[in-house]
Amino acid sequence: MALRINDEIPNLTVTTDQGEIVLHDWIGDSWAILFSHPKDFTPVCTTEFGAVAQLADEWAKRGTKVMGISVDGVEEHKQWKGDIEKTSGAKAGFPIIADEDLSVAKALDMLPAEAYLPAGRTAADSATVRSVFIVAPNKKVQLMMTYPMSVGRNFAEVLRALDALQATYGVPIATPANWQHGQDVIVALSLNDEQAKEKFGEVKKVLPYLRTTKFPG
Repeated sequence: MALRINDEIPNLTVTTDQGEIVLHDWIGDSWAILFSHPKDFTPVCTTEFGAVAQLADEWAKRGTKVMGISVDGVEEHKQWKGDIEKTSGAKAGFPIIADEDLSVAKALDMLPAEAYLPAGRTAADSATVRSVFIVAPNKKVQLMMTYPMSVGRNFAEVLRALDALQATYGVPIATPANWQHGQDVIVALSLNDEQAKEKFGEVKKVLPYLRTTKFPG
């Protein structure tokens, strides 16, 4: 069955360059981001993992843990982190899963169940293992993004999406297109006008179905 938004992320025990980790225990009461790539020592992914490393303080501010996923092994991960740190100028302190048997890629629906890796494979053989998952403290997937091989991921957008998810988590609001932290938000249609004013105070009625209010955070 495909993994969908609001599904609980599988509670896998995974091998990483920092030891064995049980995913639900690792997430704990935090938010978490899992981001995957098809092979170590590849150019686009080296820049992406560097971008994640550079944002370490931003993830920490948001109470968010990050973990990489690769279908290569632990020793390759450890060696590759030297390249990541050299090119980014930042310490890659997050763990990277060694998903050599594809169990994580299949459990998170990044590859078909019958997928295998041929000897002497290239990144193209595991090309769809290139996704981002944002997981809430309740262990449920809140957002998924999948990218093609040729397009580097924009982790400023991942950070923006994380801000929006945290702002709307358990609160009857949504964020409009291109929203940035602190900007006005949209009042959920589950509240009528009276309830919206009682909860948020000033509410601007742009359209009968589009009402905005100041960011409650």
